[in-house]
Amino acid sequence: MRTRGTAKGTTVFLPDVIALRQEFKRTFTVAEMYRTFVFLPRAMRSMVDNRRNQIVDEHLVNRMQLAVTEVSGCAACSYEHTRMALRQGMSGEEIASFLSGGDDFVVPEEAKAIAFAQHFADTSGQPEKYAYDALIDAYGKKPARIMLSAVQIMLAGNMFGIPYSAFQSRRNGKPYPDSSLFYELRLLTVGIVMLPIATVHGVLRGLIGLPNECFQQEAVIESRAADLDRDN
Repeated sequence: MRTRGTAKGTTVFLPDVIALRQEFKRTFTVAEMYRTFVFLPRAMRSMVDNRRNQIVDEHLVNRMQLAVTEVSGCAACSYEHTRMALRQGMSGEEIASFLSGGDDFVVPEEAKAIAFAQHFADTSGQPEKYAYDALIDAYGKKPARIMLSAVQIMLAGNMFGIPYSAFQSRRNGKPYPDSSLFYELRLLTVGIVMLPIATVHGVLRGLIGLPNECFQQEAVIESRAADLDRDN
């Protein structure tokens, strides 16, 4: 375990696999980043509603977001989310377990939620429809929507945080061997430029009643439609 700063006097420990990371665990494309950003406006509104009404326990939200970060492998997000989780009462051992992909602190009633969060991250935010349906069956439609919003927000943060982590490591004289300065600056710059555009896109999608998610089969159909448009 390595130390990285403190949160309200509490030492923040990260597993060595994260604290010492000098290579990508996962990378994302500009298209994946944009699609994820589009879902942010309604996802954030959903989380504000949850903080007000406590529909889904905040500790479960934290665990799901830590599970997303573990799959993505974002060092910067791991540190910042660890600070947040410590402030909200999670133990260092529990946080380290989730960030290492362990299940020591996963209770049975939360297992499906954690599994969905891992699946969501593993599919770059395009889960299988059956996985989301299972979440609804287990927790109900509104809680499932809030859980989906929580992982959408976390994945968006990971997509920006991963090139940021690589850039910071480069500044410290330890560049990722599987990265380049061009890739890091490109993702960071494009991400900043895209965010307001994607936000407007997301709001417009909400106004015309489009859903705030994209499932695996739908993504395949959209990709094939785009290919056909290019061919024509």
